[in-house]
Amino acid sequence: MTVTRSGGAEKESRREHWETLWQEKKDVQQVYSNEDRILRQLLHVCDLRGKSVLEVGAGTGRDSFPLIEYGARVVQLDYSVNSLQILKNLSAELHVQSNIVGGDTFQLPFPDETFDVVFHQGLLEHFRHPQAEALLKENIRVLKQGGYLLVDVPQRYHLYTVLKHIQMALNIWFAGWERSFSTPELTTLLQSLGLSTVHAYGEWMYPSFFYRSFRGVLMKAGLTLPKHPQPIKSLATLRKHVRLSMLKTALPLYTAFNIGVVGRK
Repeated sequence: MTVTRSGGAEKESRREHWETLWQEKKDVQQVYSNEDRILRQLLHVCDLRGKSVLEVGAGTGRDSFPLIEYGARVVQLDYSVNSLQILKNLSAELHVQSNIVGGDTFQLPFPDETFDVVFHQGLLEHFRHPQAEALLKENIRVLKQGGYLLVDVPQRYHLYTVLKHIQMALNIWFAGWERSFSTPELTTLLQSLGLSTVHAYGEWMYPSFFYRSFRGVLMKAGLTLPKHPQPIKSLATLRKHVRLSMLKTALPLYTAFNIGVVGRK
């Protein structure tokens, strides 16, 4: 990610926040995955075989590495040195071929209309509106005509948003500054930049936000819980059934932890 170019005393997400985060999270086995959320949503709108895909702000690459198995030609871009090292290590460990690039989100080092798909998860929320719009315009510049842009962000109406703002006020938020979006707001933003929106989704956390938060607190105290709690089989099956059923409704768009919108150029 690139430093927010905001002046004055406004809080911002800075490069050192991400270098620190990826230094702390270099053991990626302890980092929660997104359960192939991005893969599933992209497959909803296109066939990935032979497609050129760019992940902007790739972090650990947890969302783009799975695309390679489906035939995509993946480029992973980040500006954090620690992130780039994680990506290189994982690429070797997984025995997969990805193109790892250090670069600026606002000045992507690619010609116009290079990629069939561009996406980012956990990126746009770290920029105020002018920078966010500039970021998206740069995404669209490198996107082929007819290509897809997927933007995945935190959903505004969630307990996570409340706790995030409390931590930002206390200057202890890991990323320095962050906002959230509603589904209509994100949809309108993409449409204002000339994209036709073709898909929107929302997904809840699993394990739950409460478990992850409790686990994070204990880890800071030197205690480690399993990444996933031991489930009661009958309750886990029921919960999964209910969750999958509810994902087919509009409810996740307004209550889930994460939302995403896919626009077509």
